[in-house]
Amino acid sequence: MITETSAVAFRQNLGEMLNRVQYRHDSILIKKDGKPVAALVDARLFERIRLMQAQFDAMCDRLARTFDGVPEEAALSEIAHATAEARRETAEAWRAAGRLPPLPAQQETPRRREVGKAAVTSPSIPSSKAAKERIEPKRRARVAR
Repeated sequence: MITETSAVAFRQNLGEMLNRVQYRHDSILIKKDGKPVAALVDARLFERIRLMQAQFDAMCDRLARTFDGVPEEAALSEIAHATAEARRETAEAWRAAGRLPPLPAQQETPRRREVGKAAVTSPSIPSSKAAKERIEPKRRARVAR
């Protein structure tokens, strides 16, 4: 549980606050003039935070080296695409293992895409063989013109 307290109340009740953090594994958010200035967390949580920060910093360094010389927009787009693909693959694996429920039957929903500054809605790309067969004659007719 996270408890919020003022700096004055924290100073007056330091022993009690330390016990709450040490034995109950609570966290204390310390405020000064109504603004958060510090937090008191138990040592195990603090060590986990430090480890996660180190891993995050290492990942950021690897990404910076990997995309050195690549325009930022292109790099962010590639990272977003790779992340979405990895999440999709993980979800599929988890569904196959029974760790996630199956997806409901998907309906053809319009997809939004950016054109200039306006978002344009277009029909989704059909994935089934029957849908492709319905659209293919229309494409051939356009090409023949």
